[in-house]
Amino acid sequence: MSDQSLAAVVTKQRTQIALSSLRQEGVYDEGRHITEHDDGTVAIPVTDPPAQTDVLEVVRTTGETRLRTLEDHLRQRGWTDGELDAVPGSWAVIGSVILVDTSDTPRPAEVGDALLAMHGHADTVLSRDGIAGVHREPSVEVIAGEGDTHTVHREHGTTYALDLSEVMFSPGNKAERAHMGETVDDGERVLDMFAGVGYFTLPMARGGAHVTAIEHNPTAFQYLVENVVRNGVQDSVETYRADCRDVVARGVEAADPFSFERVVMGYYDAYEYLDSALSALESDGTVHMHEATPEAELPDRPVDRLHAAAERNGRRVSDCEVREIKGYSEGVTHVVVDATVR
Repeated sequence: MSDQSLAAVVTKQRTQIALSSLRQEGVYDEGRHITEHDDGTVAIPVTDPPAQTDVLEVVRTTGETRLRTLEDHLRQRGWTDGELDAVPGSWAVIGSVILVDTSDTPRPAEVGDALLAMHGHADTVLSRDGIAGVHREPSVEVIAGEGDTHTVHREHGTTYALDLSEVMFSPGNKAERAHMGETVDDGERVLDMFAGVGYFTLPMARGGAHVTAIEHNPTAFQYLVENVVRNGVQDSVETYRADCRDVVARGVEAADPFSFERVVMGYYDAYEYLDSALSALESDGTVHMHEATPEAELPDRPVDRLHAAAERNGRRVSDCEVREIKGYSEGVTHVVVDATVR
């Protein structure tokens, strides 16, 4: 029988790993806070002693029951019903950092404090305001906590180190990152034209593919190289810091030219790079082209763009599928076109 006073003790450095493992076991107690146990350790509330997670010890605690919702926390702080109508409906926890949009919210600092109370392993809250520029740099502001924007995030067995004030990370692409890791075949040659910190490169390399990863942003590239090592896929990933078009042009013209069975284009304006992508893609190869498309133009716009590029390059598109990933903005959807190009 479960015991509502139990907690698993782990070192602070292992909080994220242990929390993920306890969730997978189904014994993490969402209704109580993670608390400090003693110097250097934390107590993670559990419903039963963990059988699969490595912990220092299991103890009994007297922790308070957690307020369940953000509205509960803010109402306790005196927020009115009118103010609560403007409370963010969603946020994302990336490692030890919480990302939330507070652009239309009164008293963002109080929202940040409430989110920290809800997520005991997090230490910083960032208000995000979009991605801009050729290097896809985020616009963020620290609204609560320690202000440490560097973190290590783990999902589906892949580890990402990054600084959320300098490089983008889209929480809504979590399922797509996992999907790409499951899509590749062992030994498959893949080109990732917009690798970032390794969003798709790392799951694909862990899935057995040999990935050529290109990233232009110097900070993102630094984390890409670090993350390749963190995930132990150094033998499966070749990295370039450059404009992907330049790398592809040199590779195609080399004595031993580039040749890829799959090309991943994880960039909303990826269609502008299709000529380069197709020049490096083998016949019967697969292309994954991301795009932010107005709903009224789905599925025609991205598909037409791919067909036009194929025709320019003497190629033919077959087995074309448009998948919706997530909402991008009002009336606009993030989609991926998966297609075989002959």
